[in-house]
Amino acid sequence: MSNFVKTGKKIVAIGRNYDAHIKELGNPPNSEPWFFLKPTTSYLQNGGTVLIPQGVHLHHEIELGVVIGKDAKDVQKEDWEQYVAGYALGIDMTARNIQQEVKAKSLPWTTSKGFDTFCPISDFVPKESVKDPMNLVLWITVNGEERQRGNTADMIYDIPELIRHCSSIMTLEEGDLILTGTPAGALGRIVHGDKVSGGLETPEGKLLARWDGDAADRVGGYVKNT
Repeated sequence: MSNFVKTGKKIVAIGRNYDAHIKELGNPPNSEPWFFLKPTTSYLQNGGTVLIPQGVHLHHEIELGVVIGKDAKDVQKEDWEQYVAGYALGIDMTARNIQQEVKAKSLPWTTSKGFDTFCPISDFVPKESVKDPMNLVLWITVNGEERQRGNTADMIYDIPELIRHCSSIMTLEEGDLILTGTPAGALGRIVHGDKVSGGLETPEGKLLARWDGDAADRVGGYVKNT
Protein backbone atom coordinates (compact mmCIF):
# COMPACT_ATOMS: atom_id res chain seq x y z
CA MET A 1 0.00 0.00 0.00
CA SER A 2 3.02 2.28 -0.11
CA ASN A 3 1.75 3.44 -3.52
CA PHE A 4 -1.71 4.44 -2.25
CA VAL A 5 -1.24 7.95 -3.64
CA LYS A 6 -1.25 6.49 -7.15
CA THR A 7 -3.77 3.66 -6.67
CA GLY A 8 -6.39 5.08 -4.29
CA LYS A 9 -9.60 6.41 -5.77
CA LYS A 10 -10.78 8.90 -3.17
CA ILE A 11 -9.89 10.93 -0.12
CA VAL A 12 -12.61 10.87 2.54
CA ALA A 13 -12.08 13.92 4.75
CA ILE A 14 -13.74 13.99 8.16
CA GLY A 15 -14.95 17.38 9.33
CA ARG A 16 -15.40 18.70 12.87
CA ASN A 17 -13.82 15.77 14.69
CA TYR A 18 -11.94 17.75 17.37
CA ASP A 19 -13.96 19.77 19.86
CA ALA A 20 -11.46 22.64 20.04
CA HIS A 21 -11.49 23.05 16.25
CA ILE A 22 -15.30 23.09 16.22
CA LYS A 23 -15.25 25.89 18.78
CA GLU A 24 -12.62 27.99 17.00
CA LEU A 25 -14.71 27.98 13.81
CA GLY A 26 -17.96 28.60 15.68
CA ASN A 27 -19.60 25.47 14.29
CA PRO A 28 -22.23 23.29 15.97
CA PRO A 29 -21.18 19.74 16.97
CA ASN A 30 -22.12 16.78 14.82
CA SER A 31 -24.61 14.10 15.81
CA GLU A 32 -22.63 11.59 13.71
CA PRO A 33 -19.34 11.64 11.74
CA TRP A 34 -19.52 14.12 8.88
CA PHE A 35 -17.31 14.07 5.81
CA PHE A 36 -16.59 15.49 2.37
CA LEU A 37 -14.43 14.24 -0.51
CA LYS A 38 -11.16 15.56 -1.87
CA PRO A 39 -9.88 14.41 -5.28
CA THR A 40 -6.73 12.30 -5.44
CA THR A 41 -5.35 14.92 -7.86
CA SER A 42 -4.89 17.13 -4.79
CA TYR A 43 -2.13 14.86 -3.43
CA LEU A 44 1.27 16.52 -3.05
CA GLN A 45 4.16 14.35 -1.99
CA ASN A 46 7.00 15.30 0.33
CA GLY A 47 9.12 18.19 -0.90
CA GLY A 48 6.43 19.66 -3.12
CA THR A 49 5.06 23.17 -3.50
CA VAL A 50 1.50 24.05 -2.57
CA LEU A 51 0.14 26.31 -5.30
CA ILE A 52 -2.10 29.14 -4.11
CA PRO A 53 -4.70 30.25 -6.67
CA GLN A 54 -5.10 33.99 -7.14
CA GLY A 55 -7.41 35.53 -4.53
CA VAL A 56 -7.40 32.47 -2.24
CA HIS A 57 -6.79 32.72 1.51
CA LEU A 58 -4.98 29.44 2.16
CA HIS A 59 -5.25 27.78 5.58
CA HIS A 60 -3.69 24.53 6.85
CA GLU A 61 -5.35 21.61 8.67
CA ILE A 62 -2.94 18.90 9.89
CA GLU A 63 -4.48 15.42 10.08
CA LEU A 64 -3.84 11.72 10.56
CA GLY A 65 -4.60 9.75 7.40
CA VAL A 66 -5.81 6.15 7.49
CA VAL A 67 -4.91 4.10 4.42
CA ILE A 68 -7.49 1.44 3.53
CA GLY A 69 -5.95 -1.95 2.75
CA LYS A 70 -8.90 -3.77 1.17
CA ASP A 71 -12.42 -3.01 0.03
CA ALA A 72 -14.64 -2.22 3.01
CA LYS A 73 -18.43 -2.18 3.02
CA ASP A 74 -20.67 -2.16 6.11
CA VAL A 75 -17.72 -2.83 8.40
CA GLN A 76 -18.45 -3.59 12.05
CA LYS A 77 -16.47 -1.54 14.57
CA GLU A 78 -14.76 -4.57 16.06
CA ASP A 79 -13.43 -5.55 12.62
CA TRP A 80 -11.95 -2.18 11.69
CA GLU A 81 -8.26 -3.07 11.94
CA GLN A 82 -8.32 -5.75 9.27
CA TYR A 83 -9.27 -3.07 6.71
CA VAL A 84 -6.37 -0.76 7.59
CA ALA A 85 -3.06 -1.07 5.72
CA GLY A 86 -1.36 1.80 7.49
CA TYR A 87 -1.25 5.51 8.06
CA ALA A 88 0.10 8.79 6.69
CA LEU A 89 0.35 12.41 7.70
CA GLY A 90 -1.88 14.67 5.62
CA ILE A 91 -2.55 18.39 5.40
CA ASP A 92 -6.06 19.35 4.33
CA MET A 93 -5.28 22.66 2.64
CA THR A 94 -8.34 24.87 2.53
CA ALA A 95 -9.29 27.99 0.60
CA ARG A 96 -10.89 29.47 3.69
CA ASN A 97 -12.46 32.52 2.08
CA ILE A 98 -14.16 30.34 -0.53
CA GLN A 99 -15.29 27.88 2.12
CA GLN A 100 -16.81 30.62 4.26
CA GLU A 101 -18.59 32.10 1.27
CA VAL A 102 -20.18 28.85 0.13
CA LYS A 103 -21.06 27.80 3.70
CA ALA A 104 -23.06 31.01 4.08
CA LYS A 105 -25.02 30.05 0.95
CA SER A 106 -25.39 26.35 1.91
CA LEU A 107 -23.41 25.37 -1.19
CA PRO A 108 -20.89 22.51 -1.58
CA TRP A 109 -17.31 22.86 -0.35
CA THR A 110 -15.54 21.07 -3.20
CA THR A 111 -13.84 24.12 -4.68
CA SER A 112 -12.39 25.20 -1.33
CA LYS A 113 -10.85 21.77 -0.71
CA GLY A 114 -10.16 20.32 -4.13
CA PHE A 115 -7.47 22.37 -5.85
CA ASP A 116 -4.40 20.55 -7.16
CA THR A 117 -1.68 20.35 -4.43
CA PHE A 118 -4.26 20.84 -1.63
CA CYS A 119 -3.47 17.53 0.06
CA PRO A 120 0.20 17.35 1.03
CA ILE A 121 0.84 13.75 2.08
CA SER A 122 3.72 11.97 3.78
CA ASP A 123 5.19 8.61 2.96
CA PHE A 124 3.20 5.51 3.96
CA VAL A 125 3.53 4.23 7.53
CA PRO A 126 2.70 0.48 7.87
CA LYS A 127 0.22 -0.25 10.64
CA GLU A 128 2.76 -2.55 12.27
CA SER A 129 4.82 0.56 13.02
CA VAL A 130 1.99 2.23 14.94
CA LYS A 131 1.27 0.87 18.40
CA ASP A 132 -1.85 2.96 18.97
CA PRO A 133 -3.23 5.23 16.23
CA MET A 134 -5.56 6.81 18.79
CA ASN A 135 -2.61 8.22 20.73
CA LEU A 136 -0.43 10.03 18.20
CA VAL A 137 0.83 13.60 18.16
CA LEU A 138 0.24 15.85 15.13
CA TRP A 139 2.01 19.15 14.56
CA ILE A 140 2.59 21.71 11.83
CA THR A 141 4.97 24.65 11.56
CA VAL A 142 5.08 27.56 9.11
CA ASN A 143 8.48 29.23 8.76
CA GLY A 144 9.56 27.43 11.91
CA GLU A 145 6.63 28.72 14.00
CA GLU A 146 4.36 26.03 15.42
CA ARG A 147 0.75 26.56 14.34
CA GLN A 148 -0.99 23.35 15.39
CA ARG A 149 -0.25 20.56 17.87
CA GLY A 150 -2.78 17.95 18.93
CA ASN A 151 -3.29 14.32 19.83
CA THR A 152 -5.51 11.84 18.03
CA ALA A 153 -6.81 10.79 21.46
CA ASP A 154 -8.92 13.97 21.33
CA MET A 155 -10.96 12.87 18.32
CA ILE A 156 -14.71 12.92 18.93
CA TYR A 157 -15.18 9.86 16.70
CA ASP A 158 -12.37 7.32 16.77
CA ILE A 159 -10.97 5.40 13.81
CA PRO A 160 -13.16 2.28 14.28
CA GLU A 161 -16.27 4.47 14.25
CA LEU A 162 -15.10 6.45 11.23
CA ILE A 163 -14.52 3.27 9.23
CA ARG A 164 -17.85 1.83 10.36
CA HIS A 165 -19.76 4.98 9.49
CA CYS A 166 -18.10 5.81 6.17
CA SER A 167 -18.29 2.20 4.93
CA SER A 168 -22.02 2.14 5.74
CA ILE A 169 -22.49 4.95 3.19
CA MET A 170 -19.97 4.16 0.47
CA THR A 171 -17.55 1.34 -0.15
CA LEU A 172 -14.04 2.22 0.93
CA GLU A 173 -11.68 0.80 -1.66
CA GLU A 174 -8.11 -0.42 -1.44
CA GLY A 175 -5.77 2.58 -1.39
CA ASP A 176 -8.41 5.10 -0.32
CA LEU A 177 -7.46 7.57 2.42
CA ILE A 178 -9.51 8.75 5.38
CA LEU A 179 -8.37 12.11 6.74
CA THR A 180 -9.55 12.00 10.34
CA GLY A 181 -10.02 15.68 11.17
CA THR A 182 -7.84 18.49 12.51
CA PRO A 183 -7.13 19.85 16.00
CA ALA A 184 -7.31 23.52 16.94
CA GLY A 185 -5.13 26.17 15.34
CA ALA A 186 -6.30 25.76 11.76
CA LEU A 187 -7.01 29.44 11.11
CA GLY A 188 -3.41 30.31 10.25
CA ARG A 189 -2.81 31.59 6.73
CA ILE A 190 -0.10 30.37 4.35
CA VAL A 191 1.26 32.73 1.70
CA HIS A 192 3.78 32.76 -1.13
CA GLY A 193 7.26 31.80 0.03
CA ASP A 194 6.25 30.14 3.29
CA LYS A 195 8.06 26.99 4.40
CA VAL A 196 5.70 24.35 5.77
CA SER A 197 6.56 21.29 7.86
CA GLY A 198 4.34 18.73 9.52
CA GLY A 199 5.02 15.75 11.74
CA LEU A 200 3.39 12.61 13.11
CA GLU A 201 4.92 11.29 16.34
CA THR A 202 4.38 8.84 19.15
CA PRO A 203 3.66 10.37 22.58
CA GLU A 204 7.31 9.65 23.42
CA GLY A 205 8.46 11.83 20.52
CA LYS A 206 9.42 9.16 17.98
CA LEU A 207 8.87 10.57 14.49
CA LEU A 208 6.72 8.29 12.32
CA ALA A 209 6.12 10.54 9.32
CA ARG A 210 6.98 14.04 8.13
CA TRP A 211 6.10 16.40 5.30
CA ASP A 212 8.26 19.36 4.30
CA GLY A 213 7.56 21.73 1.46
CA ASP A 214 6.72 25.30 0.58
CA ALA A 215 4.00 27.46 -0.93
CA ALA A 216 3.91 29.69 -4.00
CA ASP A 217 1.38 31.76 -5.88
CA ARG A 218 -0.11 29.81 -8.77
CA VAL A 219 0.32 31.23 -12.27
CA GLY A 220 -2.76 30.84 -14.42
CA GLY A 221 -5.83 28.75 -13.72
CA TYR A 222 -8.55 29.71 -11.26
CA VAL A 223 -8.97 33.32 -10.11
CA LYS A 224 -11.16 34.13 -7.13
CA ASN A 225 -13.50 37.00 -7.96
CA THR A 226 -13.78 39.30 -4.95
